Amino acid sequence: MNRTTTPPPLPKVDVELPAWPAVDRARRRLDAVRSAAGRVATLAGGVAAAVGLFTPAFAGACLLATAALSIIGLGTLRLWKPEGHQKTTATVLYLAPGTALAALLIAEQLVAGIHWGEALALLVWTTATGLLRPARLARRMLCPPPPPAPTTAPAPMEVVDGHPAARWWAQHVAVDGGTAPDTVLEDIERTGETSMRAVIRSAIAGHPVPDISIKRLSALMDVPEEAITIGPVPGRGASVRLLTVGKPDEASDPATVWAQRIAPTAMPGAVLTGVRVGRPGAGHTTTTSTSTLEEA
Repeated sequence: MNRTTTPPPLPKVDVELPAWPAVDRARRRLDAVRSAAGRVATLAGGVAAAVGLFTPAFAGACLLATAALSIIGLGTLRLWKPEGHQKTTATVLYLAPGTALAALLIAEQLVAGIHWGEALALLVWTTATGLLRPARLARRMLCPPPPPAPTTAPAPMEVVDGHPAARWWAQHVAVDGGTAPDTVLEDIERTGETSMRAVIRSAIAGHPVPDISIKRLSALMDVPEEAITIGPVPGRGASVRLLTVGKPDEASDPATVWAQRIAPTAMPGAVLTGVRVGRPGAGHTTTTSTSTLEEA
């Protein structure tokens, strides 16, 4: 007695297909073309039904075009898909807009004149088809949508050095949506107790520094607007800008103080050429200074 044994089922093997960027781009373009074609078909159907309210001259041609487009689209939808409830549901969804439009065109020929019900049906068909898009939904039920286009993650904002002002700029000003996105702060120099000077540089090579709103920067820094200036860097291009905050303190060296404060009123024309500071001898605490003046 011969006994037939059923062979064990083959184990399932999951094979991960390699990602082909060219194929993905082609699928995205095809999906965009299909989406645009659906929009055009919806617009054409609405126009045909609107014309049918007034004249029956184009009713036959519109019915034939609706039937042809529905059958051709359905053929591409069902060509290589397996049978099943999902396929049946997708078929019904795909045929719904064309069937409803054909029914509306036929009703317009049967009803004499323009009836308010026809105009309401036209409005309902146009709105429902344009918003719900049953044919596109049916295609996506059987054909998964193409992967979205890859997006390049923005590189972390560059910090030129460990200066606190540079770090603060990168965290609050140069962020996406900030006052000066994609910029860095460098060559930071303190010019006084409440003043500074720095260079704003574009973090993207070959791109200019974006237009920076002094009002937004003033609000962010809590500094009066009139104390902030942004201008070109002498001898450099638009990829850098000079930022100054506050008024630099006056120089405190003796020559500058003499020229700016003493000479104009006390000794006009005199120039301080040398200053020597020291102690006269051991055991003395008095400091003496000697200055050398010349007539200008």
